[in-house]
Amino acid sequence: MRNIDNIPPKENESSSRDNTMERTISFKERRYIEELRILTKSTAIDCIIDDRFDRLIYIITPGDMGIAIGKSGDNIKRMQKVLGKRIEMVEYAEERDQFIRNIFKPAEVLQVSFPEGETGGIRVTVRNKNEVGIAIGKGGCTIEKARMIVRRFFGPESGDIIVEEDHGA
Repeated sequence: MRNIDNIPPKENESSSRDNTMERTISFKERRYIEELRILTKSTAIDCIIDDRFDRLIYIITPGDMGIAIGKSGDNIKRMQKVLGKRIEMVEYAEERDQFIRNIFKPAEVLQVSFPEGETGGIRVTVRNKNEVGIAIGKGGCTIEKARMIVRRFFGPESGDIIVEEDHGA
């Protein structure tokens, strides 16, 4: 597994991370990433400190999500107790669509599109009205998490995120 931050793609490898930008991780975020590694034996690619919702959002290496969460969520509960903040985790994916789907879990995302209009942005389509509520989250916490992660990984020019119900079903 390669770290995606500073390594260019191999010659024959198609770059699905053309839109991935270089990120800077602060000392405090590095400390939280190390704390995760010590407490759960899993690896995080990034950590976002969200003071508005008093939480830490970890971007977990693909395949490490089960280890990071722990049996019945024990690792998350232990980390919340040690760090005194709510802990949320998102599994990283090389494909931009899948990564955005992972951000909105447990909402069932049917489609992720990137319209090239005046606003650009990202359009996320979910199955029904209940799923829209899950995708937005209580007080907008899930949609705000998505905005922070998208800006961090794809840059501020990636636009806003629009969640809509699928009317075709």
